[in-house]
Amino acid sequence: MALRFRRHIGPLLLAGAAAFFVASAACAGDALVAVIIDDVGDRLRDGRRTVELPGAVTISFLPRTPYAARLAREAHAWGKEVMLHLPMDSLHERPLGPGGLTQAMSREEFLATLRDDIAAIPYVHGINNHMGSRMTTDGTRMLWLMSELRAHEGLFFVDSRTSSQSVAGPLAVNNGIPSSRRDIFLDNVREPAAIARQFQRLVATARRHGSAIGIGHPYPATLEVLEHYLPQVAQQGVQLVPVSQVIALQQAQRPQLWQASLFPSPPDVKSSKP
Repeated sequence: MALRFRRHIGPLLLAGAAAFFVASAACAGDALVAVIIDDVGDRLRDGRRTVELPGAVTISFLPRTPYAARLAREAHAWGKEVMLHLPMDSLHERPLGPGGLTQAMSREEFLATLRDDIAAIPYVHGINNHMGSRMTTDGTRMLWLMSELRAHEGLFFVDSRTSSQSVAGPLAVNNGIPSSRRDIFLDNVREPAAIARQFQRLVATARRHGSAIGIGHPYPATLEVLEHYLPQVAQQGVQLVPVSQVIALQQAQRPQLWQASLFPSPPDVKSSKP
C-alpha cells in the first residue's frame, strides 16, 4: 500500500486545559486516543521530527541523554505533553543507560536516582517505564516509586506493560497517583504496513472502550505513518489528546478502578524492550 506523507512545520496551537477537552469529548461522543513516543533524547534529528508530529502527541524522554532537556523544551514550546521515560531493570538484563533504576540499589540510591531523573526533564508531567519487565513486578520498589511520585504533586504514571505481572498500576492507584496503562504497541514490527495496522487497532480500541493509549518509538517508519494518519483521526470519530486527558477521563468514568481488568494487554502485542 503506497502512502503519501506530509510534514507539518510550525508550532501547534493546542487550546484549553485537560478538563475542557475531556468535557468536550464527552459531549461530542468522541473517543480519546493518546499516542506516546518513547526513547527520545539520544538523536537530535529524530527527536525534532517527533516534536513536529501533528497533533497532541505525548513525548517521553530518556533521562540524561544528550538532547533530552533541549528537546523537552522544544516539545513544550510546540504544545506537546512531556514525560520521563524511566529506565528500569528488565528480565533480559539489557543495559539501561544513564539514570536507570536497578534491583541492586538501596532505597536511598533508588530515590536519589529517581529525583535526579525527574529533575533532568524540563516540563515533565508524568512517567512511564522504559523496559522494566523485572522491576515493575517488584512490589517493594514500585511502592518506593509511587511514594516519591506522590511527593511530586501533579505527576501521573503510565504502565508500559512490559510484563503481564506488573504491579505498578494497582500501587499507583493505592497511592493516589493518576495512572493508566498502555493498550497497544505500535511498532514492534518496524514496517509501515504493520504500524498502520496497529494504529487502526488503537483507534478501534478507543472507539470500543472510550479511550486508548498507544506507544511507539522515533523509528523512521513509525514517524512516517503517524505523519500520515494523525491528521485524519477526527474523521474516524476519535480525538487525539495528551495522555493526561485520557487518564482524567478514565478516572472520571471509573474512580479508583485500575484498568487491568477492563483493558487486558493483547496477547499478540508485547513490548520489544522488556
